[in-house]
Amino acid sequence: MSEEKKAQNNNQPVKATSAAATVAKDLFGGSDNRGQKGGRGGQGGQSGQGGARGPRRGGGDRGREANRDEFEQRILDIARVTRVMAGGKRMNFRACVAIGDKKGKVAVGLGKGADVTMAVNKAVNRAKKDIITVNSVNETITHEIYFKEGAAKLLFKPARKGRGVIAGGVARVIFELAGIKNVTCKQLGTNNKVNNARCVISALRTLRPAEKSVKTEKVVLEKAVEAKA
Repeated sequence: MSEEKKAQNNNQPVKATSAAATVAKDLFGGSDNRGQKGGRGGQGGQSGQGGARGPRRGGGDRGREANRDEFEQRILDIARVTRVMAGGKRMNFRACVAIGDKKGKVAVGLGKGADVTMAVNKAVNRAKKDIITVNSVNETITHEIYFKEGAAKLLFKPARKGRGVIAGGVARVIFELAGIKNVTCKQLGTNNKVNNARCVISALRTLRPAEKSVKTEKVVLEKAVEAKA
């Protein structure tokens, strides 16, 4: 009588004599149980004891943190808004967020969501799609500008080094995120933060480079001198 039949009659476990056990011995070495444990360790299972893991993939978390820290976020305004539906009123949150790298890139985004976190995330994602590069020279704007958008009216003037950002409200935040350290700003229109933020971005978008602004000022001065003569 064979060993398998004897084990069945005595209700004892049958020894592993299959081809899988033989393959496991050839791959991992040692006994069957040690080989199976070593298999979980990947390549390190050749010793038969396992536990030695393969090489890890590095750089994933660092890359994500670098993308997160690329732009600094500032919340300009958060409002609770309602929408009238057939069954009643639906409450939402609206967030106005400004982002910038303090090296000339800045943007403003608006987002709505069921909670503040969702609204802020939507605003940031929309702002990243509309980033502008501000033309600056010596940490200030290239020339004076007066801009009007809707009810918002803003006046920007360049300032000498050490003067600082003389502005209030959303304009100050946007200038800091854009890396402008010396500028004078005056709000002449509405006090609505969203409209003023849009007006600031539109005004910064229209700034000319330093070389063009200098040439334009020379032409204006020459024409003024000729007109006086």
